[in-house]
Amino acid sequence: MDQSRQSKLAFVLILAVLLLPCAVLAQQAPSPLVQGVGPIEITVSDMDRALKFYSEVLSFEKVSDQNVDDTNYLGLEGASASGVRVVRMRLGDEYIELMQFAGTQGRPVPADSRSNDRWFQHIAIVVSDVRRAYERLRDAHVEQISSGPQRLPDWNVNAAGIEAFYFRDPDRHALELIHFPPDKGQSKWHSPANKLFLGIDHSAIVIGDINTKFAVLPRPARTSH
Repeated sequence: MDQSRQSKLAFVLILAVLLLPCAVLAQQAPSPLVQGVGPIEITVSDMDRALKFYSEVLSFEKVSDQNVDDTNYLGLEGASASGVRVVRMRLGDEYIELMQFAGTQGRPVPADSRSNDRWFQHIAIVVSDVRRAYERLRDAHVEQISSGPQRLPDWNVNAAGIEAFYFRDPDRHALELIHFPPDKGQSKWHSPANKLFLGIDHSAIVIGDINTKFAVLPRPARTSH
């Protein structure tokens, strides 16, 4: 065997040895237990009213509408109801499911509910123009949580320039409008579009101790604020 072929063979063997641990690790690495996050469920007291709000004010599109009386499904929800109407709605690439339970009325959101209460949760709806979106909400006489759209300060480097506004739906669930400056948020929020409401960036919940160890669901990377 000539020297050139010997050198090539030695190189291939060295490369194979170097790549072998990577291949073994790839085979041994378990697939993630959680593959993604599905539609966010929102319980409503009046489906027709909720549909009108989410479609006409926030531009969600209805995808499906079904009545479910399966006992296994109701057991999963942990609700003593005779059935549930589930309406799936889409905004951009994301989905919510509005749910109205039949034969029972759950408790409403407490009148004095605040953003630091541990039952507090909201979804953040991305808009292309926060001022114009805010005007639409005002025209619809939506209940405000914030006094108006707020620009996050420059000293908060990771969130500087993000604009946000909190408000409530007809059942007083907290919602957020959020607008990203060019250097923040996912690239899809900056793609040319003739739409005011673009999609859902995140859902947030309040916890009692942020230092407590808990499992974190995987989610698309985003700038916290």
